[in-house]
Amino acid sequence: MSRKVDAVTVEIVGNLLLSIAEEMGIAIIKSAYSTNIKERRDISTAVFDPEGNMVAQAEHVPMHLGSLLSIIQEVYKKYSIEQIKPGDMFIGNDPYNGGGTHLPDITIVAPVFVENKLIGWVANLAHHSDVGGKVPGSTSGDAVSIFQEGIKIPISRVCQNDQANEDVLGFIMANSRIPGERYGDLQAQIAANRVGMRRLLEAYDRYGDLLVDSMYELQDYAERRLRAGITKLVDGDYIFTDYMDDAGVASPNPIPISVKISICGDTMDLDFAGTNVQVEGPINVTYNGLLATVFYCLKALIDPGIPSNAGIYRAFNIIVEPGLIINAQNPAPVGARIDTCMRVADVIFGAMAPAVPERAIAGCNSSCTTAVFSGNDPKDKDHFFVYLETIAGGAGANRYADGLNGVQVHLTNTSNLPVEALEMEFPLVVVRQYSLVTDSGGAGKFRGGQGICREFEARFDNVSYTGLGDRQIFPPWGLAGGKEGTGGAYYLTRTDGTIEKLTSKCTGIILNTGDVVKIHTPGAGGYGDPHERDPQAVLEDVIENKVSVEKALELYGVKVEPFGSTYRLAE
Repeated sequence: MSRKVDAVTVEIVGNLLLSIAEEMGIAIIKSAYSTNIKERRDISTAVFDPEGNMVAQAEHVPMHLGSLLSIIQEVYKKYSIEQIKPGDMFIGNDPYNGGGTHLPDITIVAPVFVENKLIGWVANLAHHSDVGGKVPGSTSGDAVSIFQEGIKIPISRVCQNDQANEDVLGFIMANSRIPGERYGDLQAQIAANRVGMRRLLEAYDRYGDLLVDSMYELQDYAERRLRAGITKLVDGDYIFTDYMDDAGVASPNPIPISVKISICGDTMDLDFAGTNVQVEGPINVTYNGLLATVFYCLKALIDPGIPSNAGIYRAFNIIVEPGLIINAQNPAPVGARIDTCMRVADVIFGAMAPAVPERAIAGCNSSCTTAVFSGNDPKDKDHFFVYLETIAGGAGANRYADGLNGVQVHLTNTSNLPVEALEMEFPLVVVRQYSLVTDSGGAGKFRGGQGICREFEARFDNVSYTGLGDRQIFPPWGLAGGKEGTGGAYYLTRTDGTIEKLTSKCTGIILNTGDVVKIHTPGAGGYGDPHERDPQAVLEDVIENKVSVEKALELYGVKVEPFGSTYRLAE
Protein backbone atom coordinates (compact mmCIF):
# COMPACT_ATOMS: atom_id res chain seq x y z
CA MET A 1 0.00 0.00 0.00
CA SER A 2 1.41 3.40 -0.94
CA ARG A 3 1.47 5.93 1.90
CA LYS A 4 2.55 9.56 1.84
CA VAL A 5 4.94 9.41 4.76
CA ASP A 6 8.68 10.04 4.65
CA ALA A 7 11.34 7.92 6.37
CA VAL A 8 12.34 10.66 8.83
CA THR A 9 8.77 11.06 10.07
CA VAL A 10 8.42 7.29 10.42
CA GLU A 11 11.58 7.13 12.53
CA ILE A 12 10.45 9.99 14.75
CA VAL A 13 6.96 8.56 15.18
CA GLY A 14 8.38 5.11 15.90
CA ASN A 15 10.44 6.48 18.77
CA LEU A 16 7.49 8.52 19.99
CA LEU A 17 5.28 5.43 20.10
CA LEU A 18 8.00 3.53 21.97
CA SER A 19 8.27 6.36 24.50
CA ILE A 20 4.49 6.14 25.05
CA ALA A 21 4.78 2.42 25.80
CA GLU A 22 7.71 3.06 28.14
CA GLU A 23 5.81 5.76 30.05
CA MET A 24 2.90 3.37 30.50
CA GLY A 25 5.31 0.88 32.04
CA ILE A 26 6.61 3.46 34.48
CA ALA A 27 3.04 4.31 35.45
CA ILE A 28 2.28 0.69 36.38
CA ILE A 29 5.50 0.22 38.32
CA LYS A 30 5.03 3.45 40.28
CA SER A 31 1.41 2.77 41.22
CA ALA A 32 1.15 -1.02 41.66
CA TYR A 33 0.61 -2.69 45.02
CA SER A 34 2.42 -6.02 44.64
CA THR A 35 6.19 -6.43 44.89
CA ASN A 36 6.09 -8.60 41.76
CA ILE A 37 5.17 -5.51 39.78
CA LYS A 38 6.51 -2.51 41.69
CA GLU A 39 9.87 -4.13 42.54
CA ARG A 40 10.37 -7.01 40.08
CA ARG A 41 8.72 -5.19 37.15
CA ASP A 42 6.96 -8.25 35.76
CA ILE A 43 4.98 -6.25 33.20
CA SER A 44 4.84 -5.28 29.54
CA THR A 45 3.29 -2.38 27.64
CA ALA A 46 2.62 -1.75 23.96
CA VAL A 47 0.88 0.39 21.34
CA PHE A 48 -1.19 -1.07 18.47
CA ASP A 49 -2.60 0.18 15.18
CA PRO A 50 -6.39 0.38 14.65
CA GLU A 51 -6.52 -3.22 13.36
CA GLY A 52 -4.80 -4.54 16.50
CA ASN A 53 -1.28 -5.08 15.12
CA MET A 54 1.51 -4.20 17.54
CA VAL A 55 3.59 -1.19 16.48
CA ALA A 56 5.70 -0.54 19.60
CA GLN A 57 6.56 -2.62 22.68
CA ALA A 58 8.57 -1.35 25.64
CA GLU A 59 11.58 -3.48 26.51
CA HIS A 60 10.30 -5.24 29.58
CA VAL A 61 9.61 -9.00 29.28
CA PRO A 62 9.76 -10.58 25.78
CA MET A 63 7.60 -13.52 26.88
CA HIS A 64 4.68 -11.16 27.40
CA LEU A 65 4.55 -10.44 23.70
CA GLY A 66 2.62 -13.69 23.39
CA SER A 67 -0.04 -12.39 25.73
CA LEU A 68 -0.29 -9.07 23.91
CA LEU A 69 -0.06 -10.56 20.45
CA SER A 70 -3.68 -11.37 19.66
CA ILE A 71 -5.84 -10.08 22.48
CA ILE A 72 -7.18 -7.17 20.41
CA GLN A 73 -8.12 -9.63 17.66
CA GLU A 74 -10.02 -11.53 20.35
CA VAL A 75 -11.79 -8.32 21.33
CA TYR A 76 -12.86 -7.87 17.70
CA LYS A 77 -14.21 -11.42 17.64
CA LYS A 78 -16.51 -10.66 20.57
CA TYR A 79 -17.35 -7.00 19.97
CA SER A 80 -18.05 -5.32 16.65
CA ILE A 81 -16.34 -2.03 15.91
CA GLU A 82 -19.69 -0.32 16.44
CA GLN A 83 -19.86 -1.75 19.97
CA ILE A 84 -16.42 -0.42 20.94
CA LYS A 85 -16.69 3.11 22.31
CA PRO A 86 -14.43 5.83 23.73
CA GLY A 87 -13.79 5.16 27.42
CA ASP A 88 -13.94 1.36 26.99
CA MET A 89 -11.27 -1.01 28.21
CA PHE A 90 -11.19 -4.78 27.87
CA ILE A 91 -9.56 -7.44 30.04
CA GLY A 92 -8.55 -11.07 29.48
CA ASN A 93 -6.07 -13.78 30.45
CA ASP A 94 -7.27 -17.05 28.90
CA PRO A 95 -4.47 -18.65 26.83
CA TYR A 96 -6.98 -20.58 24.74
CA ASN A 97 -9.62 -17.90 24.21
CA GLY A 98 -8.19 -14.56 25.19
CA GLY A 99 -4.78 -14.23 23.65
CA GLY A 100 -2.72 -14.81 26.81
CA THR A 101 -0.04 -17.41 27.54
CA HIS A 102 -0.76 -18.27 31.20
CA LEU A 103 -3.42 -17.22 33.68
CA PRO A 104 -1.42 -14.94 36.05
CA ASP A 105 -0.70 -12.59 33.12
CA ILE A 106 -3.72 -10.31 32.96
CA THR A 107 -3.91 -7.97 29.99
CA ILE A 108 -5.97 -4.79 29.75
CA VAL A 109 -6.38 -3.02 26.40
CA ALA A 110 -7.99 0.30 25.51
CA PRO A 111 -9.08 1.77 22.16
CA VAL A 112 -8.06 5.34 21.45
CA PHE A 113 -10.53 7.55 19.58
CA VAL A 114 -10.37 11.02 18.08
CA GLU A 115 -14.04 11.95 18.18
CA ASN A 116 -15.50 8.76 16.66
CA LYS A 117 -12.40 7.74 14.70
CA LEU A 118 -10.34 4.85 16.06
CA ILE A 119 -6.63 5.73 15.74
CA GLY A 120 -5.07 2.86 17.69
CA TRP A 121 -4.95 0.85 20.90
CA VAL A 122 -2.82 0.82 24.03
CA ALA A 123 -2.26 -2.30 26.10
CA ASN A 124 -0.49 -3.46 29.19
CA LEU A 125 0.04 -6.76 30.92
CA ALA A 126 1.00 -7.56 34.50
CA HIS A 127 1.83 -10.83 36.21
CA HIS A 128 -0.45 -11.10 39.24
CA SER A 129 1.02 -13.05 42.14
CA ASP A 130 -2.16 -15.06 42.76
CA VAL A 131 -5.23 -15.63 40.56
CA GLY A 132 -6.62 -18.63 42.44
CA GLY A 133 -5.95 -22.21 41.47
CA LYS A 134 -4.94 -25.19 43.56
CA VAL A 135 -1.90 -23.57 45.21
CA PRO A 136 -0.93 -20.06 46.33
CA GLY A 137 0.80 -18.35 43.45
CA SER A 138 -1.50 -20.28 41.06
CA THR A 139 1.17 -22.28 39.20
CA SER A 140 1.81 -25.75 40.60
CA GLY A 141 4.36 -28.35 39.58
CA ASP A 142 1.74 -31.12 39.50
CA ALA A 143 -1.07 -29.44 37.53
CA VAL A 144 -2.57 -31.63 34.80
CA SER A 145 -5.24 -29.16 33.64
CA ILE A 146 -5.43 -25.41 33.20
CA PHE A 147 -8.48 -25.43 35.45
CA GLN A 148 -6.12 -26.11 38.37
CA GLU A 149 -4.12 -22.96 37.62
CA GLY A 150 -6.56 -20.19 38.47
CA ILE A 151 -9.44 -18.11 37.19
CA LYS A 152 -9.96 -17.88 33.43
CA ILE A 153 -11.07 -14.40 32.44
CA PRO A 154 -12.87 -14.28 29.09
CA ILE A 155 -12.59 -11.09 27.08
CA SER A 156 -14.73 -8.66 29.09
CA ARG A 157 -15.39 -4.92 29.16
CA VAL A 158 -13.66 -3.80 32.36
CA CYS A 159 -14.25 -0.07 31.80
CA GLN A 160 -17.15 1.75 30.17
CA ASN A 161 -17.47 5.49 29.79
CA ASP A 162 -14.08 5.66 31.51
CA GLN A 163 -15.49 4.06 34.67
CA ALA A 164 -14.19 0.74 36.01
CA ASN A 165 -16.72 -2.11 36.09
CA GLU A 166 -16.61 -3.04 39.77
CA ASP A 167 -18.52 -6.27 39.09
CA VAL A 168 -15.71 -7.54 36.84
CA LEU A 169 -13.02 -6.45 39.29
CA GLY A 170 -14.95 -7.97 42.18
CA PHE A 171 -15.24 -11.30 40.38
CA ILE A 172 -11.46 -11.41 39.91
CA MET A 173 -10.81 -10.38 43.51
CA ALA A 174 -13.14 -13.09 44.80
CA ASN A 175 -10.98 -15.71 43.10
CA SER A 176 -7.66 -14.55 44.55
CA ARG A 177 -6.19 -15.31 47.97
CA ILE A 178 -5.00 -11.69 48.20
CA PRO A 179 -7.91 -9.65 46.79
CA GLY A 180 -6.73 -6.26 47.99
CA GLU A 181 -3.47 -6.64 46.13
CA ARG A 182 -5.33 -7.71 42.98
CA TYR A 183 -7.56 -4.64 43.15
CA GLY A 184 -4.61 -2.29 43.54
CA ASP A 185 -2.66 -3.86 40.67
CA LEU A 186 -5.67 -3.84 38.33
CA GLN A 187 -6.31 -0.19 39.09
CA ALA A 188 -2.64 0.50 38.28
CA GLN A 189 -3.08 -1.20 34.92
CA ILE A 190 -6.19 0.85 34.14
CA ALA A 191 -4.36 4.05 35.11
CA ALA A 192 -1.40 3.15 32.89
CA ASN A 193 -3.71 2.77 29.88
CA ARG A 194 -5.12 6.20 30.57
CA VAL A 195 -1.59 7.58 30.41
CA GLY A 196 -1.05 5.82 27.08
CA MET A 197 -4.36 7.06 25.67
CA ARG A 198 -3.55 10.63 26.63
CA ARG A 199 -0.11 10.49 25.04
CA LEU A 200 -1.42 8.88 21.83
CA LEU A 201 -4.02 11.63 21.50
CA GLU A 202 -1.27 14.23 21.93
CA ALA A 203 0.70 12.51 19.18
CA TYR A 204 -2.32 12.59 16.87
CA ASP A 205 -2.82 16.28 17.60
CA ARG A 206 0.71 16.82 16.31
CA TYR A 207 0.87 14.43 13.34
CA GLY A 208 -2.76 13.80 12.36
CA ASP A 209 -3.32 10.88 10.03
CA LEU A 210 0.45 10.64 9.44
CA LEU A 211 0.56 8.99 12.88
CA VAL A 212 -1.56 6.06 11.70
CA ASP A 213 0.19 5.90 8.33
CA SER A 214 3.51 5.72 10.16
CA MET A 215 2.22 2.79 12.23
CA TYR A 216 1.67 0.79 9.05
CA GLU A 217 5.00 1.86 7.54
CA LEU A 218 6.85 0.86 10.72
CA GLN A 219 5.60 -2.70 10.26
CA ASP A 220 6.63 -2.75 6.59
CA TYR A 221 10.05 -1.46 7.61
CA ALA A 222 10.52 -4.16 10.26
CA GLU A 223 9.66 -6.84 7.71
CA ARG A 224 12.07 -5.42 5.11
CA ARG A 225 14.85 -5.17 7.65
CA LEU A 226 14.46 -8.72 8.92
CA ARG A 227 14.32 -10.07 5.38
CA ALA A 228 17.48 -8.12 4.57
CA GLY A 229 19.16 -9.73 7.56
CA ILE A 230 18.04 -13.21 6.53
CA THR A 231 19.39 -12.64 3.02
CA LYS A 232 22.89 -12.16 4.46
CA LEU A 233 22.85 -15.67 5.98
CA VAL A 234 24.08 -18.75 4.17
CA ASP A 235 21.20 -20.75 2.69
CA GLY A 236 20.71 -24.21 4.17
CA ASP A 237 19.21 -26.23 7.00
CA TYR A 238 20.27 -25.68 10.62
CA ILE A 239 19.23 -28.32 13.17
CA PHE A 240 19.39 -28.56 16.95
CA THR A 241 17.76 -30.56 19.77
CA ASP A 242 17.76 -29.94 23.51
CA TYR A 243 15.74 -31.38 26.38
CA MET A 244 13.52 -30.35 29.25
CA ASP A 245 14.23 -32.30 32.45
CA ASP A 246 10.60 -33.39 32.91
CA ALA A 247 7.12 -31.95 33.34
CA GLY A 248 6.53 -32.87 36.98
CA VAL A 249 5.31 -35.98 38.77
CA ALA A 250 2.77 -36.96 36.09
CA SER A 251 5.33 -36.67 33.26
CA PRO A 252 8.74 -37.57 34.73
CA ASN A 253 10.64 -38.36 31.51
CA PRO A 254 12.96 -36.06 29.48
CA ILE A 255 11.16 -33.96 26.88
CA PRO A 256 12.88 -33.23 23.53
CA ILE A 257 12.56 -29.86 21.83
CA SER A 258 13.78 -29.91 18.21
CA VAL A 259 13.99 -27.40 15.38
CA LYS A 260 15.12 -27.37 11.77
CA ILE A 261 15.64 -23.86 10.44
CA SER A 262 15.63 -23.63 6.64
CA ILE A 263 16.96 -20.46 5.03
CA CYS A 264 16.46 -19.67 1.35
CA GLY A 265 17.01 -16.14 0.14
CA ASP A 266 14.98 -13.78 2.31
CA THR A 267 12.69 -16.45 3.77
CA MET A 268 13.04 -18.62 6.85
CA ASP A 269 11.05 -21.69 7.92
CA LEU A 270 11.23 -23.08 11.45
CA ASP A 271 10.04 -26.68 11.61
CA PHE A 272 9.58 -28.14 15.08
CA ALA A 273 8.98 -31.74 14.01
CA GLY A 274 10.44 -34.15 16.55
CA THR A 275 9.33 -32.03 19.50
CA ASN A 276 7.42 -33.79 22.29
CA VAL A 277 3.62 -33.85 22.41
CA GLN A 278 1.85 -31.85 25.09
CA VAL A 279 2.18 -33.26 28.58
CA GLU A 280 0.35 -33.60 31.88
CA GLY A 281 2.34 -30.90 33.56
CA PRO A 282 2.50 -27.09 33.69
CA ILE A 283 5.16 -26.56 30.98
CA ASN A 284 2.96 -26.61 27.87
CA VAL A 285 3.02 -23.57 25.56
CA THR A 286 0.29 -22.13 23.38
CA TYR A 287 1.01 -21.04 19.82
CA ASN A 288 1.15 -17.38 20.85
CA GLY A 289 3.94 -18.18 23.29
CA LEU A 290 5.88 -19.95 20.54
CA LEU A 291 5.43 -16.95 18.23
CA ALA A 292 6.74 -14.60 20.93
CA THR A 293 9.79 -16.82 21.44
CA VAL A 294 10.67 -16.97 17.74
CA PHE A 295 10.12 -13.20 17.46
CA TYR A 296 12.63 -12.59 20.26
CA CYS A 297 15.22 -15.05 18.93
CA LEU A 298 15.30 -13.74 15.37
CA LYS A 299 15.46 -10.13 16.51
CA ALA A 300 18.33 -10.94 18.90
CA LEU A 301 20.28 -13.11 16.46
CA ILE A 302 19.79 -11.32 13.15
CA ASP A 303 19.28 -7.63 13.87
CA PRO A 304 18.67 -6.41 17.45
CA GLY A 305 17.90 -2.94 16.14
CA ILE A 306 14.74 -4.02 14.31
CA PRO A 307 11.69 -2.23 15.76
CA SER A 308 9.59 -4.59 17.88
CA ASN A 309 6.36 -4.74 15.93
CA ALA A 310 4.09 -7.13 14.07
CA GLY A 311 5.95 -6.72 10.76
CA ILE A 312 8.60 -9.16 11.99
CA TYR A 313 6.09 -12.03 11.80
CA ARG A 314 5.71 -11.66 8.04
CA ALA A 315 9.33 -12.68 7.39
CA PHE A 316 9.27 -16.22 8.80
CA ASN A 317 7.07 -19.29 8.77
CA ILE A 318 6.51 -21.66 11.69
CA ILE A 319 5.69 -25.31 11.06
CA VAL A 320 4.31 -26.98 14.18
CA GLU A 321 1.63 -29.61 14.59
CA PRO A 322 -1.29 -28.92 16.96
CA GLY A 323 -0.95 -30.91 20.14
CA LEU A 324 2.81 -30.57 20.52
CA ILE A 325 4.11 -29.19 23.80
CA ILE A 326 4.82 -25.89 22.01
CA ASN A 327 1.39 -25.73 20.34
CA ALA A 328 -0.71 -27.10 23.17
CA GLN A 329 -4.46 -27.52 22.98
CA ASN A 330 -7.08 -26.78 25.63
CA PRO A 331 -7.10 -27.71 28.54
CA ALA A 332 -3.37 -28.43 28.86
CA PRO A 333 -1.83 -26.58 31.83
CA VAL A 334 0.55 -23.77 30.92
CA GLY A 335 1.50 -22.14 34.23
CA ALA A 336 5.27 -22.72 33.84
CA ARG A 337 5.28 -22.29 30.06
CA ILE A 338 8.24 -19.93 30.18
CA ASP A 339 10.72 -22.73 30.97
CA THR A 340 9.74 -24.46 27.73
CA CYS A 341 9.97 -21.18 25.81
CA MET A 342 13.47 -20.79 27.26
CA ARG A 343 14.38 -24.19 25.83
CA VAL A 344 12.91 -23.23 22.46
CA ALA A 345 15.16 -20.17 22.56
CA ASP A 346 18.16 -22.36 23.35
CA VAL A 347 17.49 -24.69 20.41
CA ILE A 348 17.04 -21.75 18.03
CA PHE A 349 20.26 -20.16 19.31
CA GLY A 350 22.00 -23.54 19.05
CA ALA A 351 20.77 -24.16 15.52
CA MET A 352 21.68 -20.65 14.36
CA ALA A 353 25.17 -20.63 15.92
CA PRO A 354 26.92 -21.64 12.66
CA ALA A 355 24.92 -19.05 10.70
CA VAL A 356 25.53 -16.09 13.03
CA PRO A 357 28.76 -16.90 14.89
CA GLU A 358 29.33 -13.27 15.84
CA ARG A 359 26.07 -13.21 17.84
CA ALA A 360 25.90 -16.84 18.99
CA ILE A 361 26.07 -17.59 22.69
CA ALA A 362 26.42 -20.86 24.57
CA GLY A 363 23.54 -22.43 26.45
CA CYS A 364 22.15 -20.22 29.22
CA ASN A 365 20.57 -21.04 32.57
CA SER A 366 17.32 -20.91 30.58
CA SER A 367 15.11 -21.69 33.54
CA CYS A 368 12.78 -19.20 35.14
CA THR A 369 13.69 -20.70 38.53
CA THR A 370 10.67 -19.85 40.65
CA ALA A 371 10.14 -19.94 44.41
CA VAL A 372 6.72 -19.30 45.96
CA PHE A 373 6.35 -19.03 49.74
CA SER A 374 2.89 -18.56 51.25
CA GLY A 375 1.13 -18.62 54.59
CA ASN A 376 -0.17 -16.58 57.49
CA ASP A 377 1.71 -14.53 60.04
CA PRO A 378 0.67 -15.96 63.46
CA LYS A 379 0.43 -12.39 64.74
CA ASP A 380 -2.03 -11.49 61.98
CA LYS A 381 -3.97 -14.59 61.01
CA ASP A 382 -6.31 -12.64 58.73
CA HIS A 383 -3.43 -11.55 56.51
CA PHE A 384 -2.36 -14.15 53.94
CA PHE A 385 0.98 -13.68 52.18
CA VAL A 386 2.13 -14.93 48.78
CA TYR A 387 5.78 -14.20 47.99
CA LEU A 388 6.79 -15.06 44.43
CA GLU A 389 10.37 -14.80 43.19
CA THR A 390 12.16 -15.87 40.02
CA ILE A 391 15.88 -16.22 40.62
CA ALA A 392 18.43 -15.47 37.92
CA GLY A 393 21.34 -17.60 36.71
CA GLY A 394 24.19 -17.63 34.22
CA ALA A 395 24.23 -16.31 30.65
CA GLY A 396 26.15 -18.15 27.95
CA ALA A 397 29.62 -17.03 26.88
CA ASN A 398 30.30 -15.86 23.32
CA ARG A 399 33.33 -15.56 21.06
CA TYR A 400 34.22 -12.18 22.54
CA ALA A 401 33.42 -12.28 26.25
CA ASP A 402 32.51 -14.25 29.37
CA GLY A 403 28.84 -14.79 30.07
CA LEU A 404 27.15 -12.54 32.60
CA ASN A 405 26.66 -13.80 36.16
CA GLY A 406 23.32 -13.91 37.94
CA VAL A 407 21.07 -12.48 35.22
CA GLN A 408 17.71 -13.28 33.69
CA VAL A 409 18.02 -14.45 30.10
CA HIS A 410 16.05 -14.81 26.88
CA LEU A 411 12.31 -14.54 27.50
CA THR A 412 12.34 -12.95 30.92
CA ASN A 413 13.80 -9.66 32.07
CA THR A 414 12.49 -9.23 35.60
CA SER A 415 14.48 -7.72 38.44
CA ASN A 416 15.29 -9.54 41.65
CA LEU A 417 13.35 -8.61 44.76
CA PRO A 418 15.85 -6.88 47.07
CA VAL A 419 16.31 -8.68 50.37
CA GLU A 420 15.34 -5.54 52.29
CA ALA A 421 12.04 -5.22 50.41
CA LEU A 422 11.35 -8.94 50.75
CA GLU A 423 11.76 -8.97 54.53
CA MET A 424 9.73 -5.77 54.96
CA GLU A 425 6.82 -7.01 52.83
CA PHE A 426 6.79 -10.72 53.70
CA PRO A 427 7.34 -11.92 57.28
CA LEU A 428 7.31 -15.60 56.25
CA VAL A 429 11.01 -16.05 55.48
CA VAL A 430 14.42 -14.47 55.95
CA VAL A 431 17.28 -14.71 53.44
CA ARG A 432 20.33 -16.45 54.92
CA GLN A 433 22.52 -16.46 51.82
CA TYR A 434 22.58 -14.70 48.47
CA SER A 435 25.68 -15.43 46.44
CA LEU A 436 27.11 -16.68 43.16
CA VAL A 437 27.84 -20.42 42.87
CA THR A 438 31.53 -21.24 42.48
CA ASP A 439 32.41 -23.39 39.44
CA SER A 440 28.89 -23.09 37.97
CA GLY A 441 30.03 -21.27 34.81
CA GLY A 442 31.17 -23.61 32.04
CA ALA A 443 34.89 -23.55 31.33
CA GLY A 444 36.10 -22.04 28.08
CA LYS A 445 38.34 -19.47 26.49
CA PHE A 446 35.45 -17.35 27.65
CA ARG A 447 33.76 -18.63 30.80
CA GLY A 448 30.03 -19.13 31.14
CA GLY A 449 28.07 -17.02 33.60
CA GLN A 450 27.53 -18.19 37.18
CA GLY A 451 24.33 -19.33 38.81
CA ILE A 452 22.99 -18.00 42.10
CA CYS A 453 22.59 -19.56 45.53
CA ARG A 454 19.75 -18.17 47.61
CA GLU A 455 18.79 -19.61 51.01
CA PHE A 456 15.44 -18.94 52.67
CA GLU A 457 14.70 -19.78 56.31
CA ALA A 458 11.09 -20.13 57.47
CA ARG A 459 10.19 -17.86 60.37
CA PHE A 460 6.94 -19.63 61.24
CA ASP A 461 5.34 -23.05 61.07
CA ASN A 462 3.11 -24.08 58.17
CA VAL A 463 4.79 -22.00 55.47
CA SER A 464 4.11 -23.56 52.05
CA TYR A 465 6.87 -23.72 49.43
CA THR A 466 6.46 -24.41 45.71
CA GLY A 467 9.51 -24.61 43.45
CA LEU A 468 9.41 -24.57 39.65
CA GLY A 469 12.54 -24.89 37.54
CA ASP A 470 14.45 -26.84 34.94
CA ARG A 471 18.02 -27.40 33.67
CA GLN A 472 18.68 -29.54 36.73
CA ILE A 473 19.30 -32.74 34.73
CA PHE A 474 20.32 -31.40 31.30
CA PRO A 475 22.89 -28.64 31.95
CA PRO A 476 23.60 -25.65 29.71
CA TRP A 477 25.78 -26.65 26.76
CA GLY A 478 29.03 -25.06 25.64
CA LEU A 479 30.03 -23.83 22.16
CA ALA A 480 33.18 -24.16 20.05
CA GLY A 481 34.86 -26.49 22.54
CA GLY A 482 33.54 -24.73 25.64
CA LYS A 483 32.34 -26.88 28.53
CA GLU A 484 28.82 -27.13 29.92
CA GLY A 485 27.74 -25.14 32.95
CA THR A 486 26.27 -26.73 36.05
CA GLY A 487 22.59 -27.47 36.47
CA GLY A 488 20.38 -26.13 39.22
CA ALA A 489 19.04 -27.79 42.37
CA TYR A 490 16.62 -27.36 45.28
CA TYR A 491 17.59 -28.54 48.78
CA LEU A 492 15.51 -28.66 51.96
CA THR A 493 17.28 -28.77 55.34
CA ARG A 494 15.09 -29.55 58.34
CA THR A 495 15.90 -28.35 61.83
CA ASP A 496 17.00 -31.88 62.80
CA GLY A 497 19.78 -31.65 60.20
CA THR A 498 18.28 -33.93 57.53
CA ILE A 499 18.82 -32.71 53.97
CA GLU A 500 16.50 -33.60 51.09
CA LYS A 501 17.08 -32.82 47.44
CA LEU A 502 13.74 -31.71 46.04
CA THR A 503 12.51 -32.28 42.51
CA SER A 504 12.67 -29.45 39.96
CA LYS A 505 8.89 -29.06 40.10
CA CYS A 506 7.76 -29.49 43.70
CA THR A 507 4.46 -28.29 45.10
CA GLY A 508 3.16 -27.42 48.56
CA ILE A 509 6.17 -28.44 50.65
CA ILE A 510 5.33 -27.50 54.26
CA LEU A 511 8.08 -25.71 56.15
CA ASN A 512 8.26 -25.18 59.88
CA THR A 513 10.20 -22.63 61.89
CA GLY A 514 13.91 -22.88 61.11
CA ASP A 515 13.61 -25.09 58.02
CA VAL A 516 15.82 -23.86 55.16
CA VAL A 517 15.27 -24.03 51.42
CA LYS A 518 18.47 -23.61 49.40
CA ILE A 519 18.09 -22.82 45.71
CA HIS A 520 20.93 -23.19 43.22
CA THR A 521 20.15 -21.82 39.79
CA PRO A 522 21.92 -23.16 36.68
CA GLY A 523 25.10 -21.59 35.38
CA ALA A 524 25.83 -21.33 31.66
CA GLY A 525 28.03 -22.83 28.98
CA GLY A 526 31.52 -21.68 28.09
CA TYR A 527 32.87 -20.71 24.65
CA GLY A 528 36.11 -21.98 23.14
CA ASP A 529 38.90 -24.24 24.39
CA PRO A 530 39.44 -23.67 28.14
CA HIS A 531 43.20 -24.07 27.69
CA GLU A 532 43.18 -20.94 25.52
CA ARG A 533 41.94 -18.79 28.41
CA ASP A 534 44.41 -16.20 29.61
CA PRO A 535 46.01 -17.60 32.82
CA GLN A 536 45.69 -14.16 34.38
CA ALA A 537 41.91 -14.31 33.81
CA VAL A 538 41.82 -17.74 35.48
CA LEU A 539 43.76 -16.33 38.45
CA GLU A 540 41.28 -13.46 38.76
CA ASP A 541 38.41 -15.99 38.67
CA VAL A 542 40.01 -17.90 41.56
CA ILE A 543 40.61 -14.72 43.58
CA GLU A 544 36.97 -13.71 43.06
CA ASN A 545 35.74 -17.22 43.98
CA LYS A 546 34.24 -17.78 40.53
CA VAL A 547 36.49 -20.80 39.93
CA SER A 548 38.03 -23.08 42.56
CA VAL A 549 41.75 -23.82 42.72
CA GLU A 550 41.00 -27.44 41.83
CA LYS A 551 38.92 -26.62 38.74
CA ALA A 552 41.48 -24.06 37.59
CA LEU A 553 43.99 -26.88 37.26
CA GLU A 554 41.58 -29.59 36.08
CA LEU A 555 39.70 -27.60 33.44
CA TYR A 556 42.08 -24.80 32.46
CA GLY A 557 45.47 -26.39 33.16
CA VAL A 558 46.37 -23.36 35.29
CA LYS A 559 48.06 -23.99 38.64
CA VAL A 560 47.22 -21.42 41.30
CA GLU A 561 48.73 -21.30 44.79
CA PRO A 562 47.98 -19.35 47.98
CA PHE A 563 49.90 -16.10 48.40
CA GLY A 564 49.26 -14.45 51.74
CA SER A 565 45.56 -13.58 51.87
CA THR A 566 45.11 -14.09 48.14
CA TYR A 567 46.42 -16.27 45.29
CA ARG A 568 49.05 -16.15 42.57
CA LEU A 569 50.03 -18.19 39.53
CA ALA A 570 52.34 -21.01 40.56
CA GLU A 571 55.82 -20.90 39.07
